[in-house]
Amino acid sequence: MLATNVNDLTLAELETPADPSLGARYAFPISAAIGAAATAVVYFEVAPGKRLGRHTDSSEEVLFIVEGEGEATVGEERASVSAGNLAVVPALVPHDIRNTGSIPLRVVGFFAGSALMHVMSEPLLPGAEVMIVAHGPEGESLFAGTPFVPVMVS
Repeated sequence: MLATNVNDLTLAELETPADPSLGARYAFPISAAIGAAATAVVYFEVAPGKRLGRHTDSSEEVLFIVEGEGEATVGEERASVSAGNLAVVPALVPHDIRNTGSIPLRVVGFFAGSALMHVMSEPLLPGAEVMIVAHGPEGESLFAGTPFVPVMVS
């Protein structure tokens, strides 16, 4: 059985001097990288006043708001979200989530696929207009043993 507690995760930082409005911490505790066959899970926290960053995912995602308040943008639609809310994000539709509250916005995203590609449509690194992050089964990436493969496109 693949099991984890989100409170025990080591979270990666998503920040960039190119855009000070970005501020999130995240982890992918379940995906093809650890043996999941047909699903993946992301856990992320967005700091007050910050946002995750506009991006697309290769698979449909269901967001569950664990704690906090925010505004989700999916395509051209915007909606307020808070603890207990669910939202569906179709595959390949640009989306973002912003923390509008005073505590960290905690979110779990459930994907309909275990190997994913995420295209960040905002400059996260100097000289990169788009950043593609892919993860899948161990050994199928440019960095063996690493579930994420960043590819910068300028």
